[in-house]
Amino acid sequence: MLKIGEFSKLSRVSIRMLRHYDDIGLLKPAEIDNFTGYRYYREEQLFTIGRITSLKDMGFALADIIKILEDYDDKEKMDAFLLERQKELSKLSKETEYKLMLLETARNRLRKEQNMSFNVTVKTIPERYAATVQMVVPHYENEGMLWNTMMSECKNLAPADSCLAAAEFLDDEYKEENVEIIAWMTVAGTYTDTDHVKFKTLPAVKVASCIIKGSYDQMGEAYATVASWIKENGYKMNGHMFNIYHVSPAQTQNPDEYVTEACFPVE
Repeated sequence: MLKIGEFSKLSRVSIRMLRHYDDIGLLKPAEIDNFTGYRYYREEQLFTIGRITSLKDMGFALADIIKILEDYDDKEKMDAFLLERQKELSKLSKETEYKLMLLETARNRLRKEQNMSFNVTVKTIPERYAATVQMVVPHYENEGMLWNTMMSECKNLAPADSCLAAAEFLDDEYKEENVEIIAWMTVAGTYTDTDHVKFKTLPAVKVASCIIKGSYDQMGEAYATVASWIKENGYKMNGHMFNIYHVSPAQTQNPDEYVTEACFPVE
């Protein structure tokens, strides 16, 4: 048997943390002296504390570790626990990379002393024949699912002269999930509908729009600029806004090279 101090040294876990593990039922001492209250641990429990430390280093919560230890010797269940944590960390990694990219873009803009300024114009987008896909996707960043569907079901689309590709957001509010979007791309010729791609003539639409050059972190500022301009110039919004992607991630992986046109139908 090992005194708690000895166990602490060998396991490289502080006495304070060992007492906490005891309190929450994660690792109970093998024996507690009724007279002194001293905690004693068996040597075999060093293997258990090693597992706890390893799982904690992987980012598992202590409450989850309690459940995992119950099935530690079941390889299939352990693999399922580890795979799920791997997926969580992969998602967090992507989110972190995106945030780092936004920070770097903002710093670059500061270094170049670039202020966000957007020129708003009113124009009419003429009637156009387009391939369209309308779907409900989990989140706004899943918009690519629509374009992938269009390209996979229609491999031989011929883009129209001065081709336009856009995404229109159909919900009447910002949605945290289950977002309805219609993606459309102007095409030359005529085509037969597929399971998800519908070909239709879209009506002409009058819009107030502005061009955004660079990463998508500017979109909020651009939308605010257009909305204020519409009010100040006596127009009213008349339909769902949409983004035309003149240069998108499909053409470049450099966010600084994106060119997007935010369009707000007006009357």
